[in-house]
Amino acid sequence: MSIHISAKPGEIAKTVLMPGDPLRAKWIADNFLDNAVMYSSVRNMYGFTGTYKGKTLSVQGHGMGMPSMSIYTHELFNDYGVETAIRVGTCGGLKGVKIRDVIIAMTASTDSNINRKATGIDFAPHADFTLLEKAVQVARHKGIAHQVGGVATVDSFYEEANMATMLESYGVIAVEMETSALYTLAARFNRRALSLLTVSDMLAGGEIATSDERESGFKSMIEIALEVAGD
Repeated sequence: MSIHISAKPGEIAKTVLMPGDPLRAKWIADNFLDNAVMYSSVRNMYGFTGTYKGKTLSVQGHGMGMPSMSIYTHELFNDYGVETAIRVGTCGGLKGVKIRDVIIAMTASTDSNINRKATGIDFAPHADFTLLEKAVQVARHKGIAHQVGGVATVDSFYEEANMATMLESYGVIAVEMETSALYTLAARFNRRALSLLTVSDMLAGGEIATSDERESGFKSMIEIALEVAGD
């Protein structure tokens, strides 16, 4: 067992889907995995292992923000030997994307100091190319509206809108709170990672997804993640 995950050795698969919301983790397990078993409920941050098309997969909630993502990703990589982690989360959309588009994140800029503290430089984390390429192929094959590009991982949820104009000028297409930590830890542990995000709101205003949609309504993103994970 690790500090925040109560799974025993062997109970977590080598490939893990990581939603921020633990209830989304349960929804994924209930609706997409066969014979899913809960391996952890510490702090109600649920984790499950089951099978998808015959391949063993796990799904583990990670909470909100880079510190929380860092805890769960570190323990999955370091304590449980996870080799591939795919974030399935939400984001705020910027210029050029639409509500409910799936964002396939190539890179993750950040205003956090976590990477500088860890590396001593403004480290530029990125997705695993093989996972990213596969995700694009799956999205195209399924006809899922998607965008590929850089996202910004920020520390302050309610200050995101103030950054929109500057980020758009540099070609950033979405804002969220966890991807940079995931990609940096994947680099540190020499593992594979990909972040798939569904646009749940537009930073410039407009339609906003409901809390129910955020929990369980983003089926297209999960379908892409499962096909990538199950390859």
